Amino acid sequence: MSFLAVSDLESRRCRCQEILVLLALLLCLLSLPSRAAEQDAVSKAMDSTATQWSFQFAYQTMPDYYSDDVNGEPRTPGFDDYVQARIVTPLVFDNFTILPRFTLRHYENQAGESGIGNSELFGLIIPKSWDWGTGRMGLGPLVTLPGNDKVARDEWGYGLAGAIVNSSGKWFYGLLLTQSWRAVDPLMLNPTESDTNPLGIAPFLNYQLGNGWYVGNGDMVVRYDWKTKDWYVPIGVRFGKVLAREKGSWNIYGEYQTSLIYKDWQGSAVKNSYRINVTYTIPVGS
Repeated sequence: MSFLAVSDLESRRCRCQEILVLLALLLCLLSLPSRAAEQDAVSKAMDSTATQWSFQFAYQTMPDYYSDDVNGEPRTPGFDDYVQARIVTPLVFDNFTILPRFTLRHYENQAGESGIGNSELFGLIIPKSWDWGTGRMGLGPLVTLPGNDKVARDEWGYGLAGAIVNSSGKWFYGLLLTQSWRAVDPLMLNPTESDTNPLGIAPFLNYQLGNGWYVGNGDMVVRYDWKTKDWYVPIGVRFGKVLAREKGSWNIYGEYQTSLIYKDWQGSAVKNSYRINVTYTIPVGS
């Protein structure tokens, strides 16, 4: 057997292992509540898995990054800022619901160059039996589109994503998992590169303060690099207000984030990040 054949076999074996790990993490979350209570209007306005139309606009600025060394080399800084637009268009069927979610971002880097990043299309599939009223679980395909090569990869990507959410009293919490791969030949990559993107683990926890006000941990995406075995863990806080209405609700929040675990991470590590967001949701049937 040739070296290329062995390398290709090893790459496929590693990819299968990564898929199995992702699915195992999702299956561990299948202990679903059995009660048939309903989700309150405030947590539903914060919930990206609820059966509702969603229109989001966000602006995030990252004015400074950590400038320490990684493996003897200065750490590469990340983007200056980005603008994000996201839309969710629910498709309701008798036995399941599909929530196609399209995310578009426009980035600006440290050199002043700007352009469209790798847009993301995620189709969350939620069987009726996986929706228990106060929350739900879903799984679906994830596709990333090519972006401007000055601020993104000019290539396609594909993968899986899953989510589980629940609300209990004033608490709304959950977990989002994402895993994707670059649509490139792994044998053509440099030894330092990989066709497997880091695993994304996004836990979230929100607490209602009353009158629509809430506090939470924000858009905290933990990343694990399969190749280097390193972790990147951010930490942040979000403070927001939900204006719940019968026909549609507004979710307005501000968020601060920094890096908690990053010393061995071979990528940028944000020092201070600020985000403002406005989301308008319309429940299906309104």
